[in-house]
Amino acid sequence: MSFYVITSACVDLKDAACLSVCPVDCIYTLPEAPQYYINPDECIDCGSCEMVCPVKAIYQDEEVPAAEQEYIARNADFFKQHPEVFDNHSRSWT
Repeated sequence: MSFYVITSACVDLKDAACLSVCPVDCIYTLPEAPQYYINPDECIDCGSCEMVCPVKAIYQDEEVPAAEQEYIARNADFFKQHPEVFDNHSRSWT
C-alpha cells in the first residue's frame, strides 16, 4: 500500500495546512522537529494533504522526486526515534 511523504520544502516552514485535512490524523511533529512527518503505518493514501500543501512538499511514496528520496527514510525514522510523539497526539476522529 502506498503512503505520502513530506519532503524538504516543509523543512523550517511547517505550514500545517495538511493537518486540518488529514482524515486519520497521521501527520505528526515535535516542537524541536524541523518539519511535519506522515506516519506510513497510519496513512490511508487519500491524497488530501498533497492537495492542500502550499509549497508542494508532499508526494506519494512512489512519486517522490529522485533528489528527495531520502525523505522517505527520514519520515519512517522519525517515528522510530520518537515513539513518544504518539503519547500526546489527539485524533479528531476518535
